Amino acid sequence: MKNFVQSGDTLTFTAAATITSGQGVFQGALFGVALTNAESGADFEARIVGVFDLPKAAGALTKGQKVYWSTSNANVTGTASGNTLIGATTEAAADGDATARVRLNGTA
Repeated sequence: MKNFVQSGDTLTFTAAATITSGQGVFQGALFGVALTNAESGADFEARIVGVFDLPKAAGALTKGQKVYWSTSNANVTGTASGNTLIGATTEAAADGDATARVRLNGTA
């Protein structure tokens, strides 16, 4: 197939601020998890699909629940209002859990 470019699981983002490996990041309508550290203005690779343990806001999440990214708190939440859909949980997470296991949907 002549027009295939790449699988698109990992894309190059440009850091708007200092980025740490494992951090959730937006690039326009794309949400991914940084694979490396990057200084502001530098390019870095981000994985936009797959299952990741991400920091979680207070509150329980059920298996298969849609989850949203809170940019102001840099964590996953079950609250849609004011946040951006990034995927769904693959396991339940209790109120006190620090992380949630999330399957990213590739776009925000």
